[in-house]
Amino acid sequence: MSQHTQPVRVSLLALPQTTPAAVYGLYEVLSAVGSIWDRLTGQQTNARRILPEIVARQKQTFTCAIGTSIEPHATLAEAAGCDVVIVTDLALPLDCDVAAGWGEEMAWVRERLAAGATVCSVCTGSIFLAEAGLLDGKDAASHWIAADIFRDRYPLVKFRPERIVCDMDPEGRLITTGGASSWEDLALHLIARHCGKEEAGRIAKVFLLGDRSDGQLPFSTMAKPRRHEDAAIGSCQVWIADNYAAANPVTRMVAESGLPERTFKRRFKAATGYTPVDYVQSLRIEEAKQMLEATAEATDAIAETVGYEDPAFFRRLFRRHTGITPAQYRQRFRLTRP
Repeated sequence: MSQHTQPVRVSLLALPQTTPAAVYGLYEVLSAVGSIWDRLTGQQTNARRILPEIVARQKQTFTCAIGTSIEPHATLAEAAGCDVVIVTDLALPLDCDVAAGWGEEMAWVRERLAAGATVCSVCTGSIFLAEAGLLDGKDAASHWIAADIFRDRYPLVKFRPERIVCDMDPEGRLITTGGASSWEDLALHLIARHCGKEEAGRIAKVFLLGDRSDGQLPFSTMAKPRRHEDAAIGSCQVWIADNYAAANPVTRMVAESGLPERTFKRRFKAATGYTPVDYVQSLRIEEAKQMLEATAEATDAIAETVGYEDPAFFRRLFRRHTGITPAQYRQRFRLTRP
C-alpha cells in the first residue's frame, strides 16, 4: 500500500480541561471519510481513509471540563506513530497552574512534530500549543475571547482573531483554528489535504458543514473589561459607558481624569488593553451591532446615534471591526433576537 493510499492516523489529544464537542465531532466526521458516501449513495469513491483515535496520558475514562465522560482509545506512547495531532478546545478560564500540568502532553506533541506529524488545534486548544512554545513568531488563531490571554501571556505569538483556519506555518505542519465549532473547518481542511477536495466536498454535503469564509469577526464582541486598580481610568470607563456618542470623547475623558494627556493615554492602555480611541470605537460598534440586530432603523441613522456624522466612515469602521458590512451583519443576526 502506497503512502498516499494507506489510512491517515489522527490522534485527538484529550486533556482534563478538554470539552467534548470537538473531540467526538471530529471523531465521527473523520471516521466517515472514505466510507459514508459510498454507503449512502452507492457511488464508489475509493477515497483515502482516516483513522482517528482519542489519546490521553492514561486510558482510563475521565470526566472532562463540563462534566461528561471522555474515554481515550490509546495512551500517548501507543499513539507515537500518528500522522496528525489535534488539540481540541479547552474550557476557559485557564491559568498558569493549569498549564503546568501539561508537561507530559507537551513533550509528546513536540516529539510528534519533530517526527513529521502535522500538529493542529481547535479554538482555545491553541493556548496549549502556545504554552508549549510552538507558536512563537507565528500567526495563530483561537477563539476571539482569548485575545487578552495571548496579548498578556504569549506576546511572541501573532494572534489572528479574525481567522477561522490559520495554516500559515511555512512548512504547513502547524494549523490553528478559531471558534468552538471551527473543528468542522479543520476537518474539511485536513480531508482536502490528505484525501482530496472531492472527498472534502462529499463529507461537507453529508454532514451539512457550512461556509464561514467571512471568518470569526462577525461573531465576536467586545471582551469583558479587565479588572484594574487605576481609579482615574475606572472613572473614565464609567463615564464613557454612558457618553460614548458624545463629541470628542477622548478629549473629554482626559478632562474627566484630571491627568496630562500623554499620561492618561499610557495609563488607559495599561489598565484596559485598549487605546482610548479603540475603546470608544469598540463601544460604539457594539451599540451599533445591537441596534442592527434589534431594530429596523436605517444604517445612517444608527451611525449618527452612536456618534458618527459620516456614514461612510462608520461603514468602513464597522467592516474593520466585524469583517462584514452593517447590512450583512443585520441580515445574518437580526433573527437571533426574539
